[in-house]
Amino acid sequence: MTTAHAAHHHAAALVPGGLQVAEQGYALSEITAPATANEPGALSFRILDAAGVPVTAFDEQHEKELHLIVVRTDTSGFRHVHPVLADDGTWSIDWTWAHAGSYRVFADIHPTGGPALTLTRTVDVAGALEPTPLPAPSRTTEVDGYRVALAGDLATAGGPLTLSVSRDGRPVTDLQPYLGAYGHLVALRAGDLAYLHVHPQGEPGDGVTPAGPDITFHAQAPSVGTYRLFLDFQHENTVRTAEFTVAVGGAPEHADHAPHVGHDHLGAHAGHGAHHH
Repeated sequence: MTTAHAAHHHAAALVPGGLQVAEQGYALSEITAPATANEPGALSFRILDAAGVPVTAFDEQHEKELHLIVVRTDTSGFRHVHPVLADDGTWSIDWTWAHAGSYRVFADIHPTGGPALTLTRTVDVAGALEPTPLPAPSRTTEVDGYRVALAGDLATAGGPLTLSVSRDGRPVTDLQPYLGAYGHLVALRAGDLAYLHVHPQGEPGDGVTPAGPDITFHAQAPSVGTYRLFLDFQHENTVRTAEFTVAVGGAPEHADHAPHVGHDHLGAHAGHGAHHH
């Protein structure tokens, strides 16, 4: 591998997913969904192969054959759901848009025998639009009486992020597994909604990963900029989503930092990799 090729290969590894309707021979079909806000209906679509044939065989990732992430382009209204696959290759789920606006729909998939990838389309929802300003960066957030604190920095070099869950000032130590982990984290780049795959460290039942309050992930940002983090966690049989805005700066490493050693960067690529079991 030439130096130039190696550099290109490394750059390609950091190209985030979720920016294309078609990639590596697979495509996300047009999406059928209610056209206006507050109109109940169904959201449905297909994943098509290079010949335009609907794909019906998928490998599980995080306990599901498809993860559907839906978020308005201003990063409000985040939803992470799991549609049902029919025999003809149509994925569908009951759906109502709470608000008007332009939404990005991400299908996170691993077609059997193919690559793991994230495909996306935009859906416009009619109605009175009230844009939501991007919340300011913060290390803590609250959801349904839970407080979630963020330690560690999302950085282009990659590294750990730890989210700690507490309620009424007490650490939550009985989180329930959700999608094979104590938390599921999605990161989106503000501006273009590039989709980062973030990998949980450890798994429930492995004898070493505690059920809270700390949930640790490995993440790598593809660029400097502002990102939105969405943490799904389950406690007392309810899944909640904690949201953060984080800034990724371009400051150089300080000379007094110890060199990176060991497995710092493993599983931290924005693309898919070794986290598929």
